[in-house]
Amino acid sequence: MKKIKFYIATVALLVAFTCTTKAQNVQTSGDNTVATDLSIEDTTKTIYLDKVEVVSFKINRKLAEMPASLSVVDNLSYLKHSSLSAANILGNEPGIYMGGDGVWATNINVRGLSEDRLVTLIDGARVETATDLTASLSMIDINDIDHVEVIKGAQSSLYGTGAIGGIINIITKDGWFADKNYFSGKLSSGFSSVNTYFSNNLTLNAGGKRWYVKVGGTYGNADDIMTPEGVLDNSQFTTNNISAKAGVKPFKNHLLKLQFQRNNSTDVGIPGGKAFPTTATATYSDINRTLFDASYDITDITEHFKKLSLSYFHQNINRDVIMLPNSRTETLLPNGNIQYQIPDSITPLATHTTNGIKLQGDIEFSKNNTLIVGVDLWKRNITSERTKYVTVEVQDSLGNVIKTNKIVRGETPLPTASSANAGIFLQDEARFLDNRLSLLTGLRFDYNQTENDTVFNVDYTIINGTYNANPAGKTVTFDAGSNNTMSWSANIGLLYKVKDDIHLTLNLARSFRSASLEEMYKYIDLTSVVRLGNPELKPENGYSAELGLRIWKSKFNLQASAYINNITNMIAEVHGDTLSNGAATLVNANIGKALLYGFELAAEYNVYDNIIAYLSGSYVRGLDIQDDTDLPSMPPLNGRIGIRYTYPKIGSADFVVIAAAKQDKIAAGETETEGYVRLDFTLNTRRFDFWKVCNLQVFAGIENITNKAYTNHLSTNRGSISVEPGRNFFVKAVFGF
Repeated sequence: MKKIKFYIATVALLVAFTCTTKAQNVQTSGDNTVATDLSIEDTTKTIYLDKVEVVSFKINRKLAEMPASLSVVDNLSYLKHSSLSAANILGNEPGIYMGGDGVWATNINVRGLSEDRLVTLIDGARVETATDLTASLSMIDINDIDHVEVIKGAQSSLYGTGAIGGIINIITKDGWFADKNYFSGKLSSGFSSVNTYFSNNLTLNAGGKRWYVKVGGTYGNADDIMTPEGVLDNSQFTTNNISAKAGVKPFKNHLLKLQFQRNNSTDVGIPGGKAFPTTATATYSDINRTLFDASYDITDITEHFKKLSLSYFHQNINRDVIMLPNSRTETLLPNGNIQYQIPDSITPLATHTTNGIKLQGDIEFSKNNTLIVGVDLWKRNITSERTKYVTVEVQDSLGNVIKTNKIVRGETPLPTASSANAGIFLQDEARFLDNRLSLLTGLRFDYNQTENDTVFNVDYTIINGTYNANPAGKTVTFDAGSNNTMSWSANIGLLYKVKDDIHLTLNLARSFRSASLEEMYKYIDLTSVVRLGNPELKPENGYSAELGLRIWKSKFNLQASAYINNITNMIAEVHGDTLSNGAATLVNANIGKALLYGFELAAEYNVYDNIIAYLSGSYVRGLDIQDDTDLPSMPPLNGRIGIRYTYPKIGSADFVVIAAAKQDKIAAGETETEGYVRLDFTLNTRRFDFWKVCNLQVFAGIENITNKAYTNHLSTNRGSISVEPGRNFFVKAVFGF
């Protein structure tokens, strides 16, 4: 109740502040940077997707001109929903599914492939972090997102290793140039009832003809989330974000851009997660991401040499975890006494640092032929450590404690290691038949080198205060070494305009993924099970094909596609030898071939005047061809259908039905999940202007109206989460000045 009162008071203060602040009239020039002001978009209007411009193909093009399947989710989509994480809204798109280990720690799955087979980018910078605990999308402030572009399908020819399943390109908000100096800003505040989530964001912009600066900050705090079956313990989180961007035009046709981001979260509960025993309680005590990047663009160098770009990024991710095992083992000693081993806590931590540089040139041979050629290099370094605190008690037959030992055990779960990648890429875009046929071809060659230090199963022990650097049983788990691989990838995309508003597409691709450092070198001792890496892993190779149909009419649009993806040398965990202490082992190995196939569609129809109906749906099936079994983490058949009514003078309202079928096509060790139907209702006002100096827009809604108890297959099968959030009332207020 106190938090709700605080929220209402904050909203009142924001209104008073913004509506007494003098605004500047901004005339945007739009040269080299997208021209936009900080006032809120009018969401009552329909935005036809064929007009949306995308940048993920390393060149700016309208979505309708690109042969590959894309989903574009803009900032308005996040405003119109509670948006507890970036994955919440992406999961509404066909072929994209949300999973995770709680409310904060979420990820997405694209056409049956999860984040270890996707490349995640933030303004072009790769997010490289551990894959056993999902969180890469959670370290991005949703208030700082301008839009997200998801390329569905193999795109290694553009971005190199990892893009077997697709690309998630998160573009954050930027500043702009203007003919006159200006200062403007935006204040937003939001509240969600399901976990008493409260957040505030402030963004300020200033600029002129040759410069701009944008700074922003967000703070959010959430309690444990409510489900229809009660409170989901240990699902709380606190998060904050600081970001800044600047642009300068030092000379004509020259543009320098700088960016800094710092996202930090504390006390983040992880109620589930396959990296932990089912009895454990795990929390990110601190997890943060820092990004610095810089780019320099020169345009219109010659008649045909249109652009030369040089960019650099440095990204650092720290993850500190506290795990409480909440379990103990007992051993009957020869003298009849009983020894109890009680793990008190385990504190793993790791630092992931990635540096990258890219040089790219755009050559326009003619209006119908553009060539992009470039080279990019990036290197990821990781350091990690883990400390286990254990109490060992010996009791006699009467339960009396005879002896107690306090043991501290220092370990290195992953050796200090690095992965360096160098790639040369080119992409050619050509148009034929009076622009009715577009051909997009890409080719890339990559060289990858991994190196690691020697690592032991235990680094030291401290028993009752006595330090021992060479405890009994200390052995080498991985010797120091290096591993080099070379790979190539290619794609061919065709778009044929049967009519101006009816397009057919065909995509063929060869992709690859080098094994991650975790897959090669990890040593995770969970007492009863030890998970081991394998330095001899070969790169995965993917071969995919996709057919698509698009219809872009004034009152109707449709996007539909069917695809198939064959992956060889697929990496997965298999059962290994039992250790001398009786613990089972799970070892990463190239298991053979996997086949994924499916379809997806999305449509929107202007039924009458201001009434729009829309629907989407998708299905994917994954098979291990070698063993003739189902692949794990396959989302079920699912879809959504909705209707939107707009009253231009006030705003719009949406009623949506979300459904998923039963998932019984499961891998060994997975659990079936039942189908469900969920109802959501959202509404938003149009932008109201006050005295020409400030504006206000309000968003609100009810998610899971009936408080339906249901399971998300991709969350349930990662850990102990058996039910999703319950009924949620949310409200957001956005003020521009």
